[in-house]
Amino acid sequence: MDHLPSRGEAAVDPPAEFRAALEAMATVSPRPEIVVEHIPAPQRLAPYAHAVAARVSEVVGDDDSEIATGRFIVLHDPAGHPAWDGTTRCVGYLSAGTDEQLVDDELFSEVAWSWLVDALDENGADHHAIGGTVTRTASTRFGDIAGPEHAVDVEIRASWTAEGTDLDRHLGAWLGVLSHAAGLPPPGVHLLGPAGSAAGSSGS
Repeated sequence: MDHLPSRGEAAVDPPAEFRAALEAMATVSPRPEIVVEHIPAPQRLAPYAHAVAARVSEVVGDDDSEIATGRFIVLHDPAGHPAWDGTTRCVGYLSAGTDEQLVDDELFSEVAWSWLVDALDENGADHHAIGGTVTRTASTRFGDIAGPEHAVDVEIRASWTAEGTDLDRHLGAWLGVLSHAAGLPPPGVHLLGPAGSAAGSSGS
């Protein structure tokens, strides 16, 4: 994944700190189920910005259906930002379909938020000033609209200030949250096939 220095995606000679952060991000190798691509970064939130999008899809018959999508944005201000208490802010957003029974489970929001907190800790992504929201929505389709009749989605929006330039750890943590939201098994673990036989074996 190549890095793109940018001031609204168009900066010349970005600061060394920002460049080092993007170089670290470029080393991240997403798991096969997740497709990551560059997208235009917001231009007015910080002097320097960089953004990627991620999605998880599943094949149902002849259709390729998205089951989770996300964005990861890095904002950098060499002068520092009082609201961030630092110079580099990570912003994440994801949306994924989930179990209908969970929409009324008040504990689900706490569990979903713990995915992020735990992922940052487990990846050694040092940070502070973290905040965000978890939103659960239920929808019912009527008439000639493709998709399931009933659907429940979870959205997670979060931001935090990164300490240091090891943004690979922060991006890796966010992709881990996306994996949780999409219901993917732990890396190296394969689900049983429809006939009850393993689709593969766990990695070792």
